[in-house]
Amino acid sequence: MKKTVFFIAALFQFSFCKAQIREIPLAVEDAFTHQYPNAKNVEYKDQLVKVNVHFTLDNENYMASYTNKGAWKGSEKEWVFDKLSDEVKDGFSKSKYADWEAVEVALLYLPGGSEQYRLLVKKNDLLKKYLFFNRKGRLLRESITL
Repeated sequence: MKKTVFFIAALFQFSFCKAQIREIPLAVEDAFTHQYPNAKNVEYKDQLVKVNVHFTLDNENYMASYTNKGAWKGSEKEWVFDKLSDEVKDGFSKSKYADWEAVEVALLYLPGGSEQYRLLVKKNDLLKKYLFFNRKGRLLRESITL
């Protein structure tokens, strides 16, 4: 019993520890530096199966995601609802979530050169979803979030 309690306490403490478990893979650092040579305030966050890199570029906040081998999975930039194109705003207003509140917006840059807008919308504290729109305002997909 003591061993189980100790293990659970150690696991709990480890899960909230902000220290890096391992060195950031050099392939990730190289790929990021090559892709964003002018990035400032760079912070790597190791997620074990991927590495997220938080940074600023031209005074805007970004997050880029890479595999452990340095393959770029995508980037996102903080955005605001008022900066959305009329097409995306129109797509949202015509969706079944039009009466939900948009609480967070991000512009996603994806491999292959495509862009999407991700809106976190909520109806109340329990009902929240991510909505993904293309540039033309078409709702591509939705996903539940906590």
